[in-house]
Amino acid sequence: MTDSQSSSVPRWGYALLARLHFYAGLLVGPFIFVAALSGALFALTPQIENWLYQTELTTETTGDARPLAEQIQAARVQIGENATLAAVRPAPKAGETTRVMFATDGLEPFEHQAIFVDPVSLDIRGSLVVYGTSGTLPFRIWIDYVHRHLHLGEIGRYYSELAASWLWLVALGGLVLWWSRRFAAGSGKDTDRNRLRNWHSRIGLVLLLAFLFFSVTGLTWSKWAGANITELRAQLGWGTPGLNTDLSGRPAEHGKHEHAGHGMTTDVAEGQDNARIYDLVLERARAAGIDADMLEIKPAASTGRAWVVREIDRSWPTQVDMVAVDPRTMTVTDRVDFQAYPVAAKLTRWGIDAHMGILFGLANQLFVAACALGLCVMIVLGYRMWWLRRPTRSAAHQRSAQRVWTELRKAPPLVLISMALIAVGLGWFAPVMGGSLAMFLVVDASLTLRQSPRRTSFSAGEGREHR
Repeated sequence: MTDSQSSSVPRWGYALLARLHFYAGLLVGPFIFVAALSGALFALTPQIENWLYQTELTTETTGDARPLAEQIQAARVQIGENATLAAVRPAPKAGETTRVMFATDGLEPFEHQAIFVDPVSLDIRGSLVVYGTSGTLPFRIWIDYVHRHLHLGEIGRYYSELAASWLWLVALGGLVLWWSRRFAAGSGKDTDRNRLRNWHSRIGLVLLLAFLFFSVTGLTWSKWAGANITELRAQLGWGTPGLNTDLSGRPAEHGKHEHAGHGMTTDVAEGQDNARIYDLVLERARAAGIDADMLEIKPAASTGRAWVVREIDRSWPTQVDMVAVDPRTMTVTDRVDFQAYPVAAKLTRWGIDAHMGILFGLANQLFVAACALGLCVMIVLGYRMWWLRRPTRSAAHQRSAQRVWTELRKAPPLVLISMALIAVGLGWFAPVMGGSLAMFLVVDASLTLRQSPRRTSFSAGEGREHR
């Protein structure tokens, strides 16, 4: 933050932007720092997680895999009869285990208790909590929850939305400030603070596009702004196509007869926890073109619904095709192929995967980590600059001239109206950012009121005596 200016931006505009940049950096900076650091750790730790849980994830047994029915039965014996079978992820390749995932009491949303089964010997390799489509394991779940909500549940989501809401605005504001002071007199003096500011600006310029990307994609996961983004995408036709699993009006073509070659009646096929049906559904999905090594078989949520087989390999090229299979007739009733996604939906899918560091494997991991750690360094530099120029009693009258309300009074009426409309619009779309902006203005107003005319007059007179 500086008093320097350039003719490219009005003096009041530069001072106003600098003050807002200062408030956001000082008050929102810690939240952005935590989000960035936890994001870097999440991106860098898949290999560590694979090493930590090597016993559960791998097996040295060789030979042909046993039917899924037998693998599921082995997992059922291990976990007991009270757990509800939620999904099965067959072993992607030789030497890896099958995940049989159950819904049990005491788990968070999108968590399952996974039993890891050796597909050849049917030995139980372990039991772990897994999370989400990516199948994150406990070590990275802990990091993810720090990044998502600080382990505070729904109330903690305010923190991550606050960070994502302000990151893009702080980044663009910093760009304008850098551009405005490029040719300002005195801005190149060799002082500690200027050196720190130069490094702060250089890192920000290099990583600007990455910051905008992480801010936008982060907002898609947020609670309040994310809901508005989802609704906007739906209205524009940019939503991700959904799979229709409704079987109402579709007759069971074979009635109560056995499926040819399978020896299973319709009544048995409709049982969601009947293990043999997993083999049949997988066989039908493979025949329909679901060819990824990494996939998930999910039973119907209720009777009258189809089973879902979906690809879950999100490394490049993205494989997220899915089909719905009628368990009574083993026919594919609906399918969604990634190549049929609207362009906006494809970009959203790639953006989310890139944000998580899984789109391009190790290269994506290192990029995400480098950008996140660069942001952490920028925040530390910003705090150091503030400390070197922290307010003192002798400088109180100078600080008052740099406050938001002081500079707003200098803006033309039309500009004030435009800024107010933009602020209201942003506050409606991203309520957490709107609420925090209102808080900044209240704090600034209270500081302005504390600087009484008498105090200012006294300080000015004191300054003249010293001259």
